[in-house]
Amino acid sequence: MKTIKGPAIFLAQFMGDKAPFDSLEGVCKWAADLGYKGIQIPTWDSRLIDLDKASTSKTYCDDLKGKVNSFGLEITELSTHLQGQLVAVHPAYNDMFDAFAPAELHGKPAERTEWAKDQVTKAIKSSANLGINAHATFSGALLWPTVYPWPQRPGGLVELGFRELADRWLPMLNVADEVGVNVCYEVHPGEDLHDGASYEMFLKAVDNHPRACLLYDPSHFVLQQLDYLQYIDFYHERIKMFHVKDAEFNPTGRVGVYGGYQGWTERAGRFRSLGDGQVDFAAIFSKLSQYDYDGWAVLEWECCIKSPQQGAEEGAPFIADHIIKVTEKAFDDFAGGAADEGHLRKILGI
Repeated sequence: MKTIKGPAIFLAQFMGDKAPFDSLEGVCKWAADLGYKGIQIPTWDSRLIDLDKASTSKTYCDDLKGKVNSFGLEITELSTHLQGQLVAVHPAYNDMFDAFAPAELHGKPAERTEWAKDQVTKAIKSSANLGINAHATFSGALLWPTVYPWPQRPGGLVELGFRELADRWLPMLNVADEVGVNVCYEVHPGEDLHDGASYEMFLKAVDNHPRACLLYDPSHFVLQQLDYLQYIDFYHERIKMFHVKDAEFNPTGRVGVYGGYQGWTERAGRFRSLGDGQVDFAAIFSKLSQYDYDGWAVLEWECCIKSPQQGAEEGAPFIADHIIKVTEKAFDDFAGGAADEGHLRKILGI
């Protein structure tokens, strides 16, 4: 067994226009002072990383690592959640998702898709240049508007959707294989990869590509009422990243899984700060340790009630307290003894 690394923190929800959240140096000092040992970098924020340089220059990446290391931190992974979303967008979402792309690509979905694929490819190469073997992203979605089968889905629609999604991702997965980076899809509502069954359909469509891996985040499974512990049993060999995020599900006579178009505080399923929700993190850390997960445990803060500062302050010790320093000996070794085959045969009476 292996010991999980951490605590680390995903910076996406914290960056802003005011110090310390407006620069890499500022946010690194802030994270280190709170007790974090690693940062996960959103690649769409140019204050944190220049993807063009990082994808082509090992020197730039060494300098970036050195800057982060000077605060006692490591870069755990890079993220292209926003760009990955744009790899596949159903036309119903074109206007809303344009905000994730440069202004000159707004209203140009085909060009936007090519830009997104280029961004993800650069992030994969950047990860390799940084010496990181896992990359976080979203799959995007062509089928999501048909997730509930009404009206009835035409035969072959789902299969075609996954073939098209696979065709878009395979070149990037092949680049990832060439440079030794696992592409970790965050299974998430709104993505075509939103649960185990949909991930398996994608995996089949990419011919079980060795780099088509998973970012495990139990909060999304609480909101779907999916067994997030058995999910680890099913997919542990593909889980290469871990977002530590809490959630709760409190259905009423008014709202359930779909949320009734309510705001986050009024929904049955809500994301919460660590320790305020219903996720059994003790069981999760135990299972991941049992299955030799040796990646990072990364806080992703999303809470509709608690402030981000308090969530971050409480998150580092919460994660640290849950990391299991795995044993190198069996608890009953004291009662054992050396034995040769003759002794073993004698015990068995043979």
